[in-house]
Amino acid sequence: MSRALIAAALECAARGWHVFPLTPRGKYPLRHFTAWEQHATTDPERIARFWSRRPCNIGIATGPSQLVVIDLDLPKPGEHPPAAYRDRGLVTGEQVFRALCERHGQPYPGGTFTVTTRRGGTHLYYTALPDLRLGNTSGDKGNGLGWLIDTRAHGGYVVGPGSHVHRPDGTGTYRITNPLPPAPLPGWLAALLTPPPSAPAASAPPRLADLDGARLSRYGRAALAGEVERVVNAPDGGRNRALNLAAWKLGKLIAHGALPRDVVEHALQQAAEVANAHSRDPRPPHVLAGVIAYGIAAGMRAPARR
Repeated sequence: MSRALIAAALECAARGWHVFPLTPRGKYPLRHFTAWEQHATTDPERIARFWSRRPCNIGIATGPSQLVVIDLDLPKPGEHPPAAYRDRGLVTGEQVFRALCERHGQPYPGGTFTVTTRRGGTHLYYTALPDLRLGNTSGDKGNGLGWLIDTRAHGGYVVGPGSHVHRPDGTGTYRITNPLPPAPLPGWLAALLTPPPSAPAASAPPRLADLDGARLSRYGRAALAGEVERVVNAPDGGRNRALNLAAWKLGKLIAHGALPRDVVEHALQQAAEVANAHSRDPRPPHVLAGVIAYGIAAGMRAPARR
């Protein structure tokens, strides 16, 4: 096994991929390899020295290797798809990814170096685009591609082909199933994986007195100020709901003539961007504007009584 692992590690290095040792039969770096991205290497002598000591599995540092790897996983034992995926019959990472390709009018980008993972999932290897520094994604969080899809680029690594992993949730060997050189990452995927620009830093809610010089009634000003404060102070996981609810409440006042719509939109957009600047999962400004427009429209269909 040791000779086979050395040969597999050297083959990865010959492709220009920076490798480092993982725990034997495991998928995590050796304990003393805390700076694995910096220590990963393509030097055959260092590789032979590393792997002659122990039958370590192979880690490929995707950042230094100029790789973006898309990991299409299978559900773990007992794991069930979220309703949004289950209702569409999508129960594996590959199915979710194929549906994503179809939604964007793109072919499945399978003509690239491919590895079948220990549990029957798929690693699709792509070369990173010049001057585009992508990070890692997990599932559909942030700008991730979907349930059971992870991506690894700068700051990440994958278990390399030839590694044998023994774990309670599945045991098996990572095997090359398409030896083609990695294709360039498709542009449409690069666009999806590129994080939106950060909202400008802000630390205070908008000053209502400065909103377009608008003259607001005492009642309208108080209502607007209260909703702005609620949006700014909403907890991270509830900001979208707070924004939608604020827009709905103020939409009722717009319909009653108590507030101008443009003033409400401007104030809520500012408040949302203040909250967004401190969020772990920031949303693009156009998404915030969409939530505001939807909430206002719904509120205007149910005018308030005064």
